[in-house]
Amino acid sequence: MLETSARLLRLLGLLQVHRDWTGPTLAERLGVSTRTIRTDIERLRTLSYPVEATPGAAGGYRLGAGSSLPPLLLDDEEAVAVAVGLATAANGAVTGIEETSVRALAKLEQVLPSRLRHRVRALTAATVHVPGEPRATVDAAVLTAIAATIRASERLRFDYESHSGSGDSGVRSRRDVEPHRLAHWRGRWYLVAWDTARADWRTFRVDRITPRTPNGPRFTAREIPEADVAERVQGGVGSAMWRYRARVRFAAPAAEMRARMPAAVAVEPDGPDHCVAQVGSDTAQQLTLYLGLLDVDFEVLDSPELAAQLRVTAARFQRAAGAR
Repeated sequence: MLETSARLLRLLGLLQVHRDWTGPTLAERLGVSTRTIRTDIERLRTLSYPVEATPGAAGGYRLGAGSSLPPLLLDDEEAVAVAVGLATAANGAVTGIEETSVRALAKLEQVLPSRLRHRVRALTAATVHVPGEPRATVDAAVLTAIAATIRASERLRFDYESHSGSGDSGVRSRRDVEPHRLAHWRGRWYLVAWDTARADWRTFRVDRITPRTPNGPRFTAREIPEADVAERVQGGVGSAMWRYRARVRFAAPAAEMRARMPAAVAVEPDGPDHCVAQVGSDTAQQLTLYLGLLDVDFEVLDSPELAAQLRVTAARFQRAAGAR
């Protein structure tokens, strides 16, 4: 009986590592007959493991999804990763799962071997949370709903609240997108999706998304390299988070300014030696300093608040230089 139980655990481990296995391959890996494999598969099913079987020469076995959650087998590195992830989630930016994460972590630590428990506790003890700006939290239900549409290749419909460009109030709009990937960067969750109305890729902050039901029709996923997803998030996030925006005319060609500024900044030519760009930042002070670091003459076209901040900063610099 002990030998049979050990073999079942090994069989389960193989099924969890690989998606598809043929009967003869499993029999060879475990050193038993294909008949024994069939018997062991039935034993796993009685333990609520949903093992699917496909008949025929090209058939085999795979671990499917069931109606209940059976025990999982994790190797050392996976167990440590899950434990650390749960500890992080308990204090993370996803709302609604903190208490659940603590309960799951407590259960996991009970069965962790001593050597792994020490690794997890050493890592968490050596980690400190540095207070900073409040992080935008997201509802776990929203994340899972979006992930489900990505997995099912179904269009996602939602209400979206974007910054108006000044102040804290936002502008709400209704979106219909083909969701592609969720990305987590700098404490926030983002959705990269094809916006059907704008016929272009867009990046959305998940904490500003309110999903609508039902989902849209299924779609054929568009090709976009993973590197492009990361670049799109990093490039688009800046403009999506700006609280202050301004149109600025630079005394330099458009090509030169495009090379100096992030990809998220739209730069349009204004004659051979000038260009116009919409720039932005979290505060008017930050935007003032950023424009100064570009080391190019410029004029503000449409932001009285930025112009006022430039005058305040210019006066301060004059005083610092001892100007009379």
